[in-house]
Amino acid sequence: MRRVDEQEVPLTGGNVSAGVARAGDTVRRPAGPWTPAVHALLRHLHASGFDAAPRPLGIDGRGREILGHAPGTTLWPDRMDELAPAGRLARVARLIRAFHDAAATFTPPPDAAWQRLLPVLDDGPAVIGHGDIAPWNLVADGPEGPWVLIDWDGAGPTTRLWDLAYACHGFVRLTAAPPFGRPDDENAARLRVFADAYGLDEAQRRALVPLLGRRIRGMYDFLRERAAVGEEPWATHWRTGHGDAWLGDAEYIEARSALWARALLD
Repeated sequence: MRRVDEQEVPLTGGNVSAGVARAGDTVRRPAGPWTPAVHALLRHLHASGFDAAPRPLGIDGRGREILGHAPGTTLWPDRMDELAPAGRLARVARLIRAFHDAAATFTPPPDAAWQRLLPVLDDGPAVIGHGDIAPWNLVADGPEGPWVLIDWDGAGPTTRLWDLAYACHGFVRLTAAPPFGRPDDENAARLRVFADAYGLDEAQRRALVPLLGRRIRGMYDFLRERAAVGEEPWATHWRTGHGDAWLGDAEYIEARSALWARALLD
């Protein structure tokens, strides 16, 4: 157990950051029933050589989890242009593949309790995934410096492709909405770069296509359902238009399924 550093600086950004603070070279976050399992996963990842995740450092005197601080800032929304080069987009996909490969050898504790937010609508082989691999959860210390995935509270049983479909939306930017929308052919080419860098085989590419839209529509359904019962912070997100954004992107992706299939398989 570490002492609480009195010189704490609240951290903002992201969609759920209430109660998160930096104290020296650590980050303090509200803990939950899932925290022991998440920390076990993070310890396993580092032991396996995957260092693009925070180090778990225990629980402080106020019952908060302690994590190593990752230098840099998230790519979303002001640094998205750093992913424009295909090589950097490929770097993200390789990072995700390295994480999934390390997680594939993880045996969760027998009493593991995970925070389950969305159902996993994929019957592929199970793995413990991140659950929110997106630009708002990738801290980069410059375009060529260390990159670290943060916010592991939503980690839990999923599949590689369910995790990856969500990451494709965020990093490839499968959207027509400004300011990040690109022409369809550019999005298709970038999706191919992402799949190639991750190392998907032909069967996985075919299976990924319908999951691209299904995973993003799941975010719309999740916000709609949580907002209907007044659960925060999701109700506020719904009121401020997040649901409309997810729905618009889901419809964009679903309408172009044939294009994604050609890009991935031809």
